[in-house]
Amino acid sequence: MRVLALLAVLTISATSAFAAEEPSGCDKFKWPIERDRAALTAPDRARLASGSEQAAVPASAITLGLVAPQEAKLPSPPERAPTDGTFAGFTSIKTAKAGLYTISLSSGAWVDLVQDGHFLKPVAFSGATDCDGIRKTMKYELSDKPFVLQISGAKDNSLSIAILPAQ
Repeated sequence: MRVLALLAVLTISATSAFAAEEPSGCDKFKWPIERDRAALTAPDRARLASGSEQAAVPASAITLGLVAPQEAKLPSPPERAPTDGTFAGFTSIKTAKAGLYTISLSSGAWVDLVQDGHFLKPVAFSGATDCDGIRKTMKYELSDKPFVLQISGAKDNSLSIAILPAQ
């Protein structure tokens, strides 16, 4: 009986800890998301296949098609190994104007941004559940060199992505 009670307490504690890490609602993001959310839900998003190359940072959000991780042929191994049953993909962007960019995703997934042969770390991160159209947003400092945006660990076979100059 004590074992069951202990398991119940541990389960509740773990659930509560997870919930505490994942804020819920659109008002829980650390910075305004209206522009990113509007881009991610716009009906005219360009649809791209994994592996596609873009000449420049897209002016609006894209929907990237994803495949099984072993089929994705990501240019760099992801920093976090994808789990079974998830999807992955990438797009290369040839030119970017140097500066701070916000990269936002419509649903949960792992993002690796690779520029000049190095994984870039976000300078800021924010995410929340229960906000229709956007799940997470990150800010990256980009140079004017080409970069690769890799997605892994996605639950669906497509994902909307907005890459916008930070405000």
